[in-house]
Order: sequence, then C-alpha cells, then structure tokens
Amino acid sequence: MLTHHDATWKLRTEHVSALQHHGRDLPFERSIWDVRVTQTAIVLGSRQHESLLNVEMCKRDRIEIVQRRSGGGIVYLEPNKHVWLDVVIPRDDELWSDDVAKASWWLGEVWINTLSELGIENISVHQESLQSDAWGDLLCFAGIGPGEVVVQSGDAVSKVVGISQRRSRDYARFQCTLYMEWNPHIVGQYLQSTPGSLDEVVSRASAVVATPQHVIDTFVSHLPL
Repeated sequence: MLTHHDATWKLRTEHVSALQHHGRDLPFERSIWDVRVTQTAIVLGSRQHESLLNVEMCKRDRIEIVQRRSGGGIVYLEPNKHVWLDVVIPRDDELWSDDVAKASWWLGEVWINTLSELGIENISVHQESLQSDAWGDLLCFAGIGPGEVVVQSGDAVSKVVGISQRRSRDYARFQCTLYMEWNPHIVGQYLQSTPGSLDEVVSRASAVVATPQHVIDTFVSHLPL
C-alpha cells in the first residue's frame, strides 16, 4: 500500500494470528503495522495469567489465548471487528520521548485528527496518570492510560483508542486498538470471574462506526512527516 508518507513511514499489512505477531520483534524503523488477525483471540497483559480464563471454553470455541509483553488488561480480538496498528519509533527518531508517560501523546493526537475526520466529537488525549480499578486491571478498555483517546458525553468518559507500549534501548512499539463493536459480555463469557456485573463497564468504551480500512487510511493520512 503506497501513500505520500512513504518517504518517512513504512506501512505493512499482515494477515497473521495474534500469537504470531505478538511473538515477534519488529525492525527498528519508523513504521506502521496493520495487523489483521486470522483467528479470534484473547490477549492477556504481561502480568496476567490464563487462570483468569475458562481455558476449556476458549479451546472449544477455537479462541487463541495470547500473552503480550506489555502491561494492561485483556484485549478481545475478533477478525474484522477492530483495528490493530503497531506503531514503531526508533530511539533516534524525532518523535521519541524518554518520558514513558508522555511518549504516546503525539500518537494520541494523530488519533484525535483521525477520529475527528470520521465524525467523532468531544475527544481528547488522556494526559494524566493511569485511571484504573479492578475492572481496568482485568479489561484493557475498562481503564484509561496516558496517551489513550477518550470521548466525553456529559460527565461520562469512555475510551475509544487503547494504546499499550513496549520499549527497549532501540525502539518503542505502540500497540493501538479500537473497536468497531464493543460488548464486554462477549469476552465476559470466557472469564472465570469478574469484579461485578459486566453491565458496569458497557459505557466505559466506545466503538467506531466505520470500516477498519477507512479508519486505517484516515490514520495514515494524518501521520506526521
């Protein structure tokens, strides 16, 4: 896929399982990886354990259980129901920041411009510390971290773009996810237990009414040169 950003960004589209992509290292270059999962997956954060899940039920429904190297809560991935972009920044890039908390703010602004063009209003980048509770510890989209994008409706704030971060001495890898559909009850059926009723977290996330390709094309058009 070619864009006018080719001079500074490399864009790759991958049709792989979540396990395959999470398990590999990426080149230390400014790049966007459009990850199209080939199988439904439940992705655990680095500090979570599969004992949180009904493993037998996952096997029955052919749901892949994956553990990523970045922190945070569970992410449920179903083909064609979400966008997953890995954004890679090498250490010598001008977009690099040594401040882990602020490192993804620029990326949040790219998502702001993307979602604004898609007609989503009242959105902002979360620039405060992690906001989480027992639900947020369990499910990624039930908490809000630095650089993530939220939408506000009255007093209610919900997450629309989740961003996790992996860093090394060579590069930062930001893993971005947003949903075309958000229904915590879907992943809830595979959990051994929850902190309360899943109805409590229905309003904590917002889905994007657009095709994944439209979202990705719009995102790419707003990348900084």
